[in-house]
Amino acid sequence: MTQALATTIAAHAVLGFVLGMRVIVLRWTRKVGLGDGQDKDLRRAIRVHGNFAEWVPLALLALVAAEARGADPRWIWALGGTLLLGRVGHAVGLSGGIGPSVGRSGGMVLTFSVLLVAAGLAVMGG
Repeated sequence: MTQALATTIAAHAVLGFVLGMRVIVLRWTRKVGLGDGQDKDLRRAIRVHGNFAEWVPLALLALVAAEARGADPRWIWALGGTLLLGRVGHAVGLSGGIGPSVGRSGGMVLTFSVLLVAAGLAVMGG
């Protein structure tokens, strides 16, 4: 595993931890053990973390496959950084409200772009 891939995975692990801790802290402070307790802030934090959990593992797996097929580490750095930027943007955008936002939309565009490019590199090889 290259430093590019290891760093990308580690950075996303840290972001996932931060997003998960936001949910835990809100659960503790709002005294909600299961579900969202009809609390809009907790509901939003759950969705931010959930969206991360829905898309990031697949994107990282695509990067692992791309690297395994010989993708240049510069691609992994670029795609990993783009994914992180997209996920932070999405988290910030969705945390600000449930409606459309530049961060939310841009974050998903970046995430989907990484998925497609990494998938292409995985299929075509380095």
